[in-house]
Amino acid sequence: MQNDEKWMRLAIKEAKIAESEGEVPVGAILIKNNILIAKAHNKCISNNDATAHAEINLIRAAGIEIQNYRLNETSLYVSLEPCAMCFGAMIHARIKRVIYGAYDSKTGVCGSCGDLRNAKFFNHNIELYGGVLKAESEGLLKSFFNKRR
Repeated sequence: MQNDEKWMRLAIKEAKIAESEGEVPVGAILIKNNILIAKAHNKCISNNDATAHAEINLIRAAGIEIQNYRLNETSLYVSLEPCAMCFGAMIHARIKRVIYGAYDSKTGVCGSCGDLRNAKFFNHNIELYGGVLKAESEGLLKSFFNKRR
């Protein structure tokens, strides 16, 4: 959808901020009723926190913004396919839709490396859409890791 690309561009913008801070370039934004609620990016290195993924930082910021840990009827845009930790947090937050850019063959759990999309042990289902502006998201990640090698 055209709106998905529009919002993904903002998530990619957040990923670029992460890269400028020396972080793995992953960015995320949260939308509700076509309004930006929160935005965040990776801060694992700068925060010395393995849980400071873009999605976790976003969920925390959004909860504060709307004064509720339930993020019902929201759409989360993230430049990289979620890992197990982030996917679990999205389930608990009751996020409605997750739209991601690049696929992650190392830690992605939305079909690439593992598949938690239809796990029977979750009490909430998320609509998932992958590959939105995939080339742009992949390009950021490849460039970042090539510079580090």
